[in-house]
Amino acid sequence: MASAAEQMAANMSWGALGKAKELRQRILFTIGLLIIYRFGTYIPVPGIDGSALRDFVEQASAGLGGVLNMFTGGAIGRMGVFALGIMPYISASIIVQLMTAMVPHLEQLKKEGEQGRKKINQYTRYGTVALATLQGYGLAVSLEAGGLAHDPGLFFRAACVITLVGGTMFLMWLGEQITARGIGNGISLIIFVGIVAELPAAFAQFFESGRTGALSTPVILGVTLMLIATLFFVVFMERSLRKIHIQYPRRQVGMKVYDGGSSHLPIKVNPAGVIPAIFASSLLLLPTTISTFSGQNSGPVMSTILAYFGPGQPLYLLFFGGMIVFFTYFYTHNVSFKTDDVADNLKNQNGFIPGIRPGKRTAEYLEYVVNRVLVLGAGYLALVALIPEIVRQELAITAYFGGTSILIIVSVGMDTIQQVQSHLLAHQYEGLIEKSQLRGKRRGRNKGTARR
Repeated sequence: MASAAEQMAANMSWGALGKAKELRQRILFTIGLLIIYRFGTYIPVPGIDGSALRDFVEQASAGLGGVLNMFTGGAIGRMGVFALGIMPYISASIIVQLMTAMVPHLEQLKKEGEQGRKKINQYTRYGTVALATLQGYGLAVSLEAGGLAHDPGLFFRAACVITLVGGTMFLMWLGEQITARGIGNGISLIIFVGIVAELPAAFAQFFESGRTGALSTPVILGVTLMLIATLFFVVFMERSLRKIHIQYPRRQVGMKVYDGGSSHLPIKVNPAGVIPAIFASSLLLLPTTISTFSGQNSGPVMSTILAYFGPGQPLYLLFFGGMIVFFTYFYTHNVSFKTDDVADNLKNQNGFIPGIRPGKRTAEYLEYVVNRVLVLGAGYLALVALIPEIVRQELAITAYFGGTSILIIVSVGMDTIQQVQSHLLAHQYEGLIEKSQLRGKRRGRNKGTARR
């Protein structure tokens, strides 16, 4: 049976958006910052040969450049100040979270609450600067090797590194501001907007291939149906839950006795969301970035790496799928659903799972259930991420729209809508409370008048 909150959310009208002033301000604030991000993708890095870059992008967009453009919102194809995107921050987050599970000092900081979280965020920012500097320098050297710089040399490299690092740190700040003062997760929304902005060009290129005869009509229809089916499948899986029954005993507070109740603990089939796919993609984009802009001068080592780890290659698919499975388990157990914390919260609220003792036994049972659920969740993520890559490789489709892009679009879109609904629900509750208070005051006045 649905709870009162669920019934209210189901009956909620989106017309209430016009009355929720704070929510409207948050949405406008988010849109404004995302527009600033899109403008930044068109501001070029100083010292780039624009005509040579355009010619190069036209040749590279069919291959590795399409992958990079999709994740940076086209910034890397135009060599904008946001060419590195938000990936250095994501990579730094991966490293810090891995170290938190292994380094006792960081693990202790994680348990210190808000102060510890701020300290870990500070380490993540330092790591972002270091990674962005390394990637920016590698990209500057690659641009020189590819003949895309007006005046190669130390000054160009310094200007390129400073610009790219500054762009990444500004994007990180934008994401934090959206999360704190806007609506939705700022980092995820930045990636989401970048992908959505490149989708029309990707679909136009795809259908142009059909018009010119490079792809047959059955292939065009088959791939379109596959994308639609994948979209519905992702929505279905993201809404799938494993519910665990929770029982609350009868309790006495003062002179009042409260009857026991029952509820359920929802465990999503994919508790980690789209984070594992983003993490895995970020690990694969650095060699792609360097090799794409270094042209034929990437060197024997990088050429060998790309021969085996290029998009569509067997080792690339194996590594990609393995990283998705690993990060699904790692992120779920360390961030999104920590079984020890959930068990402690249930114990503090006097809740228990029927047949399971509270405390350690509950944590062990939850870990057992979550591990079994994650077999399905991790397999679903890997399947959705890999199948479009295999289809693109087998059918020689030049336009890029992968499974990771679909995961990000669906997951971020659903999460943002849920947050909007939560704000509307809170606004509706506030309105009901105000009405009840006003009604109570009116009754008080009427009683006073009757006494007179």
